[in-house]
Parts: sequence; structure tokens; C-alpha cells
Amino acid sequence: MSYNEKKVTIEMGGSLPPIELSTGKLAKQADGSVVLKQGDTMLLATVVSNREAKAGVDFLPLSVDYQEKYAATGRIPGGFLRREARLSDYEVLISRLVDRALRPLFPETYHADTQVMISLISADKDIMPDALAGLAASAAIAVSDIPFNGPISEVRVAKIDGQLVINPRLSELEKATLEFIVAGSAQDIGMVEGEANEISEAEMVEAIAFAHEAIKKQVAAQLELTKLVGSEVKREFNHEPSNPELREAIFAATYDKVYEIAKSGSTKHERSEKFGAIGEEFFATLGEELDEETKFLAKKYYHDVQYDAVRNLVLDEGIRLDGRNVRTVRPIWSEVDYLPAAHGSAVFTRGETQALTSVTLGAKDDEQMIDGAFINGYNKFILHYNFPGFSTGEVRPNRGAGRREIGHGNLAMRSLKQVLPSDSENPYTIRVVSDILESNGSSSMATVCAGTLALLDAGVKLKAPVSGIAMGLITDEKSGKYAILSDILGDEDHLGDMDFKVTGTEKGIVACQMDLKINGLKWEVLTQALDQAKEARLHILGEMKKTIDAPREDYKPHAPRIISLTIDKEFIGAVIGPGGKIIQEMQRETGATISIEEVDGKGIVQIFADNKAAIDDASTRIKNIAAKPEIGEIYEGKVKSIMPFGAFVEIMPGKDGLLHISEIDWTRLETMDGVLKEGDIVTVKLLDVDKQGKMKLSRKVLLPRPPREEKPKQDAKPSSGDAPKA
Repeated sequence: MSYNEKKVTIEMGGSLPPIELSTGKLAKQADGSVVLKQGDTMLLATVVSNREAKAGVDFLPLSVDYQEKYAATGRIPGGFLRREARLSDYEVLISRLVDRALRPLFPETYHADTQVMISLISADKDIMPDALAGLAASAAIAVSDIPFNGPISEVRVAKIDGQLVINPRLSELEKATLEFIVAGSAQDIGMVEGEANEISEAEMVEAIAFAHEAIKKQVAAQLELTKLVGSEVKREFNHEPSNPELREAIFAATYDKVYEIAKSGSTKHERSEKFGAIGEEFFATLGEELDEETKFLAKKYYHDVQYDAVRNLVLDEGIRLDGRNVRTVRPIWSEVDYLPAAHGSAVFTRGETQALTSVTLGAKDDEQMIDGAFINGYNKFILHYNFPGFSTGEVRPNRGAGRREIGHGNLAMRSLKQVLPSDSENPYTIRVVSDILESNGSSSMATVCAGTLALLDAGVKLKAPVSGIAMGLITDEKSGKYAILSDILGDEDHLGDMDFKVTGTEKGIVACQMDLKINGLKWEVLTQALDQAKEARLHILGEMKKTIDAPREDYKPHAPRIISLTIDKEFIGAVIGPGGKIIQEMQRETGATISIEEVDGKGIVQIFADNKAAIDDASTRIKNIAAKPEIGEIYEGKVKSIMPFGAFVEIMPGKDGLLHISEIDWTRLETMDGVLKEGDIVTVKLLDVDKQGKMKLSRKVLLPRPPREEKPKQDAKPSSGDAPKA
């Protein structure tokens, strides 16, 4: 069977191989299909969109799934089934990055079910696929007939050795002082997410602008591929009916009332009830015999009334839904040590948003195992974010963490990870759990603040406290007016043009997440938003410091303790023992948890227990196993075996030396019979260790030396010249 494959190439510069986009060879029954190849990394991206929209749908039902095939890295999946299962958190996070970049670029009136799938089918272990997934997905849409106001692309920008780099290799990222994934079209930036080492606002803007230049290049390549395929003309659609007379009637009857409610500064639930009452009052005037289309449009147009009223209130009068001005942060209160049995805890409340956060300190065995096709290893800092229905006054079944919870938790984790002490200063595995108890705007930023307080309460020696703030934006293209909002409400997030979360210390930014819903954000507006975010962030930090401003001097009395020992590599096997016998016996007898690993040619031993006696006992045993006998030192040893020429004495676990028969006593011994027996404890001194490691011991040198016996005097012999006496 023949195929008509089309290709374009994007030169990346530097040491990176070019990116190749091709279509027409694989998955041809999809509406759009592209294979992206860079080095040995290959992604297959497909898109399928229904021709018609479902009745009563006024949004885009878009699903984006990124999945890594284990065969791509020559691995077989773990688990009982030995096959790819539900998406991992890592895959969910990449799916979210692509979704957030694509979704705003579909036409507002396009409501057909649309599915984008990206599969990692081959992997170069040094070329990260997450920064390529957005490009592959956009290219698949570009070669289809699906309406799309793109193309877009995503790139990773990092600063390594003081230089900005696009899509650095995985091996280079350890040295990065900032790392962002940036998405956008040829004209605008649409999404930013990443972390940094306390950088300035100017550095962040510079990095985003640098990334945008690379995005433009990749967008141009997609347009070239679209032209090669001949898919410039997109399908026609009519997914949203209209009724201009009904829209005009709803605006005339409800706009002023909605505007006054928005201006009244009421609480979230009061405002929702009043808005609902105004809508119901108008809907009643339409009569009971309404067709489904009219009901659908009436609700949609009333939502448009709220959208316009709230935005105009901010732009014209600088007043927000809760009565604040654009720069004011809602009232804050916080408390630490709220959960007496936790190792650290905090409650953080900002307005109608509240997080209860706990910290648990664990051993090395508590580390999280990451078993992905591309990323695998262990993680010793874990943050989980939970968002139950009651936090917004809703009845919603608890079905575990969804994509939103995973994404929000990841942002908070990135923020706090930047200020954790080094592994040498912190031997613990740390788990932070944030339970959102109330939510009306930026619960992820409440998690960052509560997480900081809880870690300080636990005695974790953070480099600096971190706070976070969510910024919003409302714009009017016609008038050119715009307003940047500090500490946005949930409604302002929904009705606004930007959700921009920034976290940082007093010194600088440590993480960010930005989503734009409009085109044409000017760089000066972004700079102003960052400066206003810094002002709010520092205010929140000041409020947090009133509760706790430094780590506690010590861990809680009930918190477990960990000590670390470094032993020579040669003793790792001796500590573990055959089949783990020695280390298991020590854990059973002492009650401590012991882990050991080789790092940089040394054995790193961690001893974990909730009482000092167990740690001391285990530590002594390990030190005895790993200690090197020193010439001249005195040891208490145990007789292991008797030989005709002496006894073998164990002076350390697994270390025997010869106590020769001549070194037992100052008195000469003719035989070993009755002198020592197996199991006797004797005190000996190490005299020497030969080249083969054999040890020479002595007992007699520790005993008083008996005085020498004087020989009896003999009469002097007569000289030859003396005559004998008669």
C-alpha cells in the first residue's frame, strides 16, 4: 500500500538534532495525525473531532491525553498486568500543559467533542518529550480540517550557566536556575508553568520573551506543513444557535440589577443566591412552554450579563465583587500546631479560602517510587492536594485525585521544593498534605502558604518562607482599558482573562503558572502584573511571619529521629549480611528502621526510630561492623576457636585475630589445654596487621610483667697462677 508522506524540518541549533514533523504515513483515519521525531524520540499525535455538537452544550468538550509506551524505552511495565494502565501523575501533568495551551485557541462557538492523543512511541533518554508534546498536538490539528486559531507550540526555556537555552537536554537540567514550559502562538503567549531559584521579575520576563522567539519558528514550520498537505480550508460548523431579540431582552431586564448586586460587596453564597433570583425572575416572564433551545439560550445570555456587568464594574469603577479595589489582598489569619499528633501542621485562611495542611516525616523506605516509561527513580518530597466538594458547598462524590488536584499539588510542590534543605541537612522523606476546607479563589496558593507554615512548625530548616498569590486580568479591546487584580476570587478567575499564580520568597520567584484566555497580552502588562504580584506576595509573607517566622529549633517530641552514618563501601555487604540477614536482625532486635545505599563510593546508612535508645543501639552495632581495627587499640574479644598454637579471638563483628600461645601470658605455656575455651571474653591489644589483613593479638602485654628472677652467685674460679691451698 502506498502513502503520501509530507515532512518539514525545524533546526534547533546548538548540539540538539533537528525536529522533523511528518504526516500521511501513520493513523490516516484520524482527522489529523503527525509524527514528531527528534533524535531517537518519536511522538505520535492524533486528533479527532465530531462533525456535530451535542444539544445543549455551550463549551468545548476537549480531552487531551499524553501517554508513554514502555516499549519506547525498552522496558516492560511493572505491576500484575504488565501493561500500560491509567495515566501516571507525570502523564497527567503533560496532558494538562497541552490542554491549557490548545483550549483557548479553538473558536468560542465550536462545541463538538474533540479528542487529542499524544503517544511517546520511541525515546531518547536525554531528549525530554514533555516540551515536544504541544508542538506535536498542534501540528496534528494544523493538518486537519478542524477549526483552530493556531497553530501554537510549547518549548522549555532554562537558564544554565547564566545562559538561556531552549529545550535543554535532561542531563543539563540539574544546573538550571530557572525552568519554564512556555506555550503560545506566533503573536501571543498563552501559557507558562515552571520553577526557578529565587529569580527576579525581569529575569522571568526575559526568559518568556526568549522562549517566544523559538515558538514563532515552530509555528512557521506547522504552517508550511499545512500548506504541503493542502489543509488550509477548515470545516464549516454551526454549533451555537442565536436569538438576538432574546439576548437584547435579557440584557435590558437584568443588566442593571446584576450590576448593583456585583457592586454590593456580598459574600460568595449571598451573591450567587441574588444572581440566581434575578435570573429566575426573568425566566418566569418567558412562560412555561419554552422549547429546549430557548431555555439553553436564555441561560447562556444571562451568563453573558453577569460576565459583562462584573468586568465593567472593575474597569469603570475599580470595584470588585467583594468590595475590594484591584490591589487589596483579602484578610489573612493562620495558626500552627493545630493537629497535636502530626509532625507539623497549619491552618491558613485568606478570605473565603482555607487550607488545613499537615507534615509527616518519614524514613528512606517511605520515598515515593516513580516507575514511568521515561522518568523513573525515587522522590523524597511529596505533596498531595485534596479538594472535596464541601469546600465549595457542593455535593460531589469523592473519587480520588483528578487532573485539577494533581496540577495544583504539583505547583505547590515545585514552590516548596526550592527552599527545602539539602539532603545532607535533611535526612527525612517529607510528605505534605493540603486539605482545602473552603475555596473561593486560589486554593493552590493557600496550599503554598499553609505548607510553608506547617514545615516550619515541623522543624524543617527551610532556606526561606514561601508565599503565593493568584493574579487576574480584565481587559476591553475596544477601549484599551485593563485592570490587574490581586488575589482573585473564583468568579474573577472564571470571568477574567488571566489566571496568573506566582510564588516566591522575599528574594525572588520560585514558581509560576499562567493561563491566558485572550490574545494580545502586552509585555508591559505582564511586567506590571508581576510587580503587583510581588507587592501582594510580600504582604502575605508579612502576615505569615506573625504566626511563625523561622523553623522550630527541634522536631516535635513525637516526631521520629534519623541519624546518618557514612561507612566505607567495603562494609556495605557486611552490614546487610547474606540475604539481608544481619540488617534484618538488627531492625528486629533494636526496633529501628535501617536503610543503606552506595553514594559516591561510600555507604550511606540511615537509622530511623521514634526513640533514642533504638537509634543508639543500631548505631553502635553498625559502627562495630564497619569499624576498622587500629593497631595499638585495646579490644574486648570473644574466643571463637582453639588451636594447638593459640586462639582465634573476634574483636569486632566478623573480624578475628590470632592470639598466639606465646602472647597469652608471660609464663611459658606448653599447651592450650585448660587455658581458654570457646566463648571466653578476653581483653587483648592489636599488635599488628599484615599485608593479608591477618591480625596479631596479645593478652600478655596488658598483664603486669613479673620481676626477673636473679640467678644465684657462683664462686670465682681460681686463676691459673694461683696455687691451691693445702
